[in-house]
Amino acid sequence: MKLRIPDADVLWADLPDTRRHERTVTVQPGDLDDLHHVNNTVYLAWCEQVAREHALRLGMGTDALTALGAVPVARQHIITYHRPALLGDQVRVRTALTLHAGVRSVRAYALDRVNPGDPEGDVRLAECQTEWVWVDPQSGRPKRAPAPVSAAFGFDG
Repeated sequence: MKLRIPDADVLWADLPDTRRHERTVTVQPGDLDDLHHVNNTVYLAWCEQVAREHALRLGMGTDALTALGAVPVARQHIITYHRPALLGDQVRVRTALTLHAGVRSVRAYALDRVNPGDPEGDVRLAECQTEWVWVDPQSGRPKRAPAPVSAAFGFDG
């Protein structure tokens, strides 16, 4: 099953602060592969980092989620690469929690180069979407996310 990557730019402006988060990273030498651009696995690591920061900002880090009885585990990642990032580039990584229902949550990510002098609207490097499944941390079995989790991420309703 392929997940559709929503238009993260339009989505970004429409979502409440509780459903979105961003960070900017600078490409370091250790991020590069043999072709001298950012390795594919680094993009995924940046997406995971921004998702974790988002959860922590809302008081929903791993410890809090474990105490509530449900944690998210990745089921599927889809990444579309548009342009390479190079040493020293500034990369803005945005995440938006786009779906949260039952045992599933979906995050969209947009990775844009935001170097001084880049065109207005930035330069899209990659887009990612991750489907997360909520599980009981003890049994590993799927479990609906608790109401406090839904409320913290702006899905109370």
